[in-house]
Amino acid sequence: MIRTDRIVIVGAGLGALYAALELAPRPVLMISPEVLGDGASSAWAQGGVAAAMAASDSPEAHAADTVKAGAGTVDAEVAAMVTRVARDHILDLTNLGTPFDRAADGGYVMSREAAHSAARVVRVQGDQAGKQIMETLIAALRATPSAQVIEGALATRLETEGGRVAGVWITSAREPSGDVLIKAPAVLLAGGGSGGLYAHTTNPPRIRGQVIGMAARAGALMADPEFVQFHPTGFDIGEDPAPLATEALRGEGAILINRQGERFMLSVHPDAELAPRDIVARAIFAETQAGNRPMLDTRAALGAKVLTMFPSVAETCARAGIDPVADPIPVAVAAHYHMGGIAADPAGRTSLEGLWVCGEASSTGLHGANRLASNGLLEALVYARNAAADIAANTTLAEAAPVVIRFPEGGSAPDPLAVAELRQMMTAHVGVRRTGSGLSTALRTIARLEADHANDPSFLNMTATATLIAAAALSREESRGGHWRDDFPSQNPDLAHRTLITLTDAMAIRDAAAKDAP
Repeated sequence: MIRTDRIVIVGAGLGALYAALELAPRPVLMISPEVLGDGASSAWAQGGVAAAMAASDSPEAHAADTVKAGAGTVDAEVAAMVTRVARDHILDLTNLGTPFDRAADGGYVMSREAAHSAARVVRVQGDQAGKQIMETLIAALRATPSAQVIEGALATRLETEGGRVAGVWITSAREPSGDVLIKAPAVLLAGGGSGGLYAHTTNPPRIRGQVIGMAARAGALMADPEFVQFHPTGFDIGEDPAPLATEALRGEGAILINRQGERFMLSVHPDAELAPRDIVARAIFAETQAGNRPMLDTRAALGAKVLTMFPSVAETCARAGIDPVADPIPVAVAAHYHMGGIAADPAGRTSLEGLWVCGEASSTGLHGANRLASNGLLEALVYARNAAADIAANTTLAEAAPVVIRFPEGGSAPDPLAVAELRQMMTAHVGVRRTGSGLSTALRTIARLEADHANDPSFLNMTATATLIAAAALSREESRGGHWRDDFPSQNPDLAHRTLITLTDAMAIRDAAAKDAP
């Protein structure tokens, strides 16, 4: 056991980095499974940050679009707060050196993405926003003496004392080892979402719901776990994770066609390719299921410009032997963003004293049932600052020596076959289209896998999050936003509210599903 006066931040993505900078000069200790900058969903974000920067736009319009996209479950006060401060965060990132795309007059170049009523997504080199913002923040962090980063370490569980979070257990992320307990005055969870629980995902390999599950296992209240956003256009080229064909391509006029050359979104929604993501995702999934091989066609809209405007897309195409100037890009639905997670108030506080959360691991009420495009990075920025301010107000400024970690021998990595079975099951039964029988099957499978690997805390974190998603999805007998039930295809007005659930609640639903097994 190690005791430190440093504030522990679990994660190394945008929210974690931003919070560490905001907390300076308070000493922090960041727990990063990878080398700083690698393996974080933030660095893979292509679209940008949504903010009303144009004179013709307003925070109020941005908030209204957020509420509309969220399909009746967005917290309107949270949406108003987040969109009101969005501009401040863009200006602060600019001052730190983020090279946002600028017009000849010095204004920000804005992209329009799905369900936005205006072009309000601030971008970097077309599809490089996440990468460039992360590089800017990492450079700033490296120059911040109060911040220490332990790379190659994975958080496995929270230590609680009398209902308060007192620290976090970590293990080596590079090789099997024993655990080390770090006791600290405050813990901020900023370790990403749960996309990697699915077999087809755009998330980095380690993002498999571990941080959400860790908090759930400690007793924290969860919110909206059933609402998972599936990105319509993951590259369908056999890579895991699936590279992302950014929505900005469709914002620039790219269209969706099938193997017959039919532009199928025209008959699905008035906004065609720029319809809300859940609608586009289900349409693409239907084409895939029908054997029609959906594809993203950039040829007429962008031509050769796609190679310079969207370098990440061009690089992926080159790796797969695709020429986007001459041929359409095969795409498939992929788990992309978790709207649900650890319930957080506007200050980033969780239901457990001593524990805060920001970023995709959280559920703040901003996204509702269906996140508005490019609101994810914005939420991470806003709640990282809010949480940092609240932590600072509730902890004493103290000097702290660097933490030295020596992992004991022992431990084991999660069974890759069990992880693979879990991911396949989630895609098959808890994916873009769901049924009561499929969700019950999923819960029984999760229970079996959990029982077989009961001594692996990292795997138990995954199964805890999977249980929460499937149990909440089984309980929500309607279709809303990113949650679609084939057996309940309509919205139920009585269910136009957020889900609040604990792991204990979800386990009771799982146990009932086991008893009802045929």
